[in-house]
Amino acid sequence: MKVTYIDGNMYRQMLKRSAKILKNNRELVDSLNVFPVPDGDTGTNMSLTLDSAVKEMEREKENSIGKMSAKAARGSLMGARGNSGVILSQIFRGIAKSFEYKDKINSRDFALALQSGSDTAYKAVMKPVEGTILTVIRECANKALDLANKNISLDDTIEETFNHSMKVLAKTQYILPALKEAGVVDAGGKGF
Repeated sequence: MKVTYIDGNMYRQMLKRSAKILKNNRELVDSLNVFPVPDGDTGTNMSLTLDSAVKEMEREKENSIGKMSAKAARGSLMGARGNSGVILSQIFRGIAKSFEYKDKINSRDFALALQSGSDTAYKAVMKPVEGTILTVIRECANKALDLANKNISLDDTIEETFNHSMKVLAKTQYILPALKEAGVVDAGGKGF
């Protein structure tokens, strides 16, 4: 059965599952952390930030994606840790702006929200650097918009956007010299 929309409860479940996956893989993400400083905490910081978003979402009883995404944005901002957590919180902030008055979203709404998340994150960083989480979110948004313009189903849009994100992530080590030197992909991009 194809999913044709995402409502608030579905969004919360998606982020809860994402938080669990990130928590289970935070040490891997930490091990990739070489930029901007090799402090080995990107996975931990992103995991704590996402956990905070999910905890805030648990307080929302209304099933609209607008309300739920606002809670995720607030929770992620209040719990943001490190550069990666702050950038992640800004992505959630942009997504929440896009979903603000919606009860549920379709593939076009999903794509526009990724674009808003990307735009908001880029604006929040004083000197954006390519080859990072910023590149991954921007390219995901571009792919999702392309798919939405082709009237691809929501399920397929999410799956194809995810698959595209993995290709973009693999390219980060060739974009950013510090990653190439270390032979790793961007930690924030991997966490995302």
